[in-house]
Amino acid sequence: MRFGDFQVLCTDTPSYPWCNLFYRQLQRDSPSTLKGLSLPSSSAPVGVNPNCGIPRVGHDGSLSNIANIAACGVSVFFVIFLIFICNRRKAAVGRIELRTLLTLYLLTLPLQLITTGSLLEQGSTALIALTAIHAGAVVALFWALLANAIVATQVVEDGTLASLVPFYIFTVITLGVGIYISLDIALGVTTAIGGVSSPPEEIRSIPLFVLTSVWPAFCAVAYLLIMAYIVMRVLNETKPMWYYILAATLFVLAQLAWFLLSRVICKGSNSKIDGSFVATLLETASVGVLYLAWKSITEGTSPAHFLSHWFPLQRSLDLFMIDLN
Repeated sequence: MRFGDFQVLCTDTPSYPWCNLFYRQLQRDSPSTLKGLSLPSSSAPVGVNPNCGIPRVGHDGSLSNIANIAACGVSVFFVIFLIFICNRRKAAVGRIELRTLLTLYLLTLPLQLITTGSLLEQGSTALIALTAIHAGAVVALFWALLANAIVATQVVEDGTLASLVPFYIFTVITLGVGIYISLDIALGVTTAIGGVSSPPEEIRSIPLFVLTSVWPAFCAVAYLLIMAYIVMRVLNETKPMWYYILAATLFVLAQLAWFLLSRVICKGSNSKIDGSFVATLLETASVGVLYLAWKSITEGTSPAHFLSHWFPLQRSLDLFMIDLN
């Protein structure tokens, strides 16, 4: 498997949403590549020639990816609750930025429900458009995660124009880049960034792989490292760090459930469900624990109190730089 290859993922990982883009690409430029469960398109599951997949709803007695649809539904209500209680903590540091992160995650849930749900016909324009928006939302979501860590350093005061304007500008940019590259892969409009695999049957895209795999991993690791520094060195606390470690663990388990457990569950259930619902629940739990971590470092503190921990360190660094000069 080379860097940027999706062939193994689309064959061995049931309900992997980005495979919808390559299905349309192959349908247009190399239709003979599609075989097995991928034909006909009216009943094809998510994936490209998958070893196991949930048929489209209404075909072969399929109820669609009902388990993940239920998991997404439960997660929607849970995240709405998190947004509500987050919004009530008016004086907490980073409230607006965290609320935006939660809102972006909320946006990904109904999109995931559709793009992995075996509800729309493979290759259809509607499925391609929603998958592209889903990819863009995921890219923007992880930018928002990284931005929340940057805001927590208080290099720029949270909630101000200096913080929010760059935050929202880069959110829109990452969303747009994800959508553009995804549409380009599926529709082959240009060859500048996305475009068609060469040859198409390779099912390969380095830009999409970077955006949907490398970028999220980088943002997640960077977020954890920055927050570990803030919690343990700046705030000199340990309890919140356990929340961050638990959130990271749940996130990693979610990826393992998707990539390793999914096919096992799919075959064991005779293509009725797969591991995507386990991944969704674990990811949502991870988001919930992130909220608890944020709450624990802002509970009972005002922005001024939080800044009082940070600025002495920042002043020490400034004096150190002056001494060096």
